[in-house]
Amino acid sequence: MAAFKHLFSQTQRHYFSKTPPQHNLSSLILRRLFSAEPDPDANPNFRKPLPIQPVSYPTRNQPPQSQETQSQSQSQPESPPEQISPQADPGTRTWTRDEMRYIKDAPVISPVSYPSRVAPLPEDRVKAEEEGSKNESDELETERRRIDDERWNAMMTRRRVLGEEQEDDNVAFPTLIKVENDDSKSKKKRKVIYDLKEAIRAVKGDNKRNFDETLEAHVKMTPELRRTDLKLSGFVRLPHGFGKTYRVAVFAEGAAADEARDAGADIVGGPELVESLRSGEVKINFDKCIATPSMMEHVKKLSKNLKQLMPDAKKGTVTNDISKTVKDAKAQSVIFKKDKTAIVHVGLGKVSFSEEALRENVGAFVNALLLAKPAGLKKSSKYAGYVDSFHICSTMGRSFHISIQSLSMAADRYNRLQLQ
Repeated sequence: MAAFKHLFSQTQRHYFSKTPPQHNLSSLILRRLFSAEPDPDANPNFRKPLPIQPVSYPTRNQPPQSQETQSQSQSQPESPPEQISPQADPGTRTWTRDEMRYIKDAPVISPVSYPSRVAPLPEDRVKAEEEGSKNESDELETERRRIDDERWNAMMTRRRVLGEEQEDDNVAFPTLIKVENDDSKSKKKRKVIYDLKEAIRAVKGDNKRNFDETLEAHVKMTPELRRTDLKLSGFVRLPHGFGKTYRVAVFAEGAAADEARDAGADIVGGPELVESLRSGEVKINFDKCIATPSMMEHVKKLSKNLKQLMPDAKKGTVTNDISKTVKDAKAQSVIFKKDKTAIVHVGLGKVSFSEEALRENVGAFVNALLLAKPAGLKKSSKYAGYVDSFHICSTMGRSFHISIQSLSMAADRYNRLQLQ
């Protein structure tokens, strides 16, 4: 190792010296071993490289020179290009790759330093998001102002062209205008409750038919009355009548037949009347039919002929008290009964009656409805828990919702009149 270092120092000293070294055998051998240049003696066909002369080309797109610079360049002679002498300073000459391997004092390349990257902390992320949202809000505000300006300019231009008057109110952008739909189907109707007097007056004012319509009452009872074990039925004698003359037929014999004639029955007969109606000799031109229990064996044969007029004990038309039943039927009493949906439908007179007469008829019906309240109905007072709603209407007119207070006042007034 020491011998190798000695040989290397000798070679370096002879090589870097300015005076041409004396070539000996050892230096030539080392130079050939550690040099990349080819040996001309070993290869007889070796050709030395031709010297390459530099070629200069004119530059493109040179900026135009002023007259002063052109005169200065013409006055000053061009300096010849610098030539590098072969015996230049070793520090400034170019070195081959093999030669650079044995140079001690090689130029040191300074390392390049890059800034260190550190992961952001959660606080930094929050700050960055706040800054981003602030920038975004600023952009939206700028865009909103630009749209407002464009809208204002367009409005002013239209006013100048069409000659419209300026409005004092400045509507902010954007403006949502609620469009009202006048369609009755889509527009929700507002629930209005009327007083009894006002409702009767409205029903009479809505009467525009060619015939005398009937004033109808539709009472929606509590849903508990939909039970089959709770029955609601009765009859009411209207103070001013129903506006129609009823013809009453009575099937009775003996004293009961004479009693029916005295009470005002229109048709009275026994088994012979049943056979006449069955054969068609006598037409059915009566509105109500009453019979005694002993005559029901013969009246059953007319079930197909009488149909709805067939006497029934549940309706009170099969009874031994003929006189009272006939008087009630001739007195234009009205029978009411709840249906499966717990609603009572009944007629209470003609629309041509006076407002006071119709009001008394409604009061009489409300009083009878309160008297017919079932005993098994729970959690109910006079009206609450028993009557849900009360509507009146004409035969072909619209209905009106009546307040419970006005109905109670009409029923109390009817009771005072009966006591007098």
